[in-house]
Amino acid sequence: QLQLVESGGDLVQPGGSLRLSCAASGFSLDYFGVGWFRQAPGKEREGVSCISASGGSTNYADSVKGRFTVSRDSAKNTVYLQINSLKPEDTGRYYCAADPRERYDNDDLVCGEPREYDYWGPGTQVTVAS
Repeated sequence: QLQLVESGGDLVQPGGSLRLSCAASGFSLDYFGVGWFRQAPGKEREGVSCISASGGSTNYADSVKGRFTVSRDSAKNTVYLQINSLKPEDTGRYYCAADPRERYDNDDLVCGEPREYDYWGPGTQVTVAS
């Protein structure tokens, strides 16, 4: 059974850090690009970052550039999202999703819309509050 499971979410103070994990089972993530999305209550799901299957290309939403870093570990079949300098507006449920297709705009990896991703995890909650 193909499955993605996120972990690492927590309640943290502004300025804090978290590392989210997205672990795959039942299939190899080596052949999939992975996107990270988040959804706050009452808001639409938004993309925050993505990484290519090779790990050689990444992209970030403007709101998280310089604070979020996406990476992957093929041996662990896991993708990570390091989140630093957390802000209250980063609060939300964070999801990872896998897509076997990769799209580029010139040389820039395009993260795509949620509907373009085939496999999703149940999410992990990140709450930033003092």
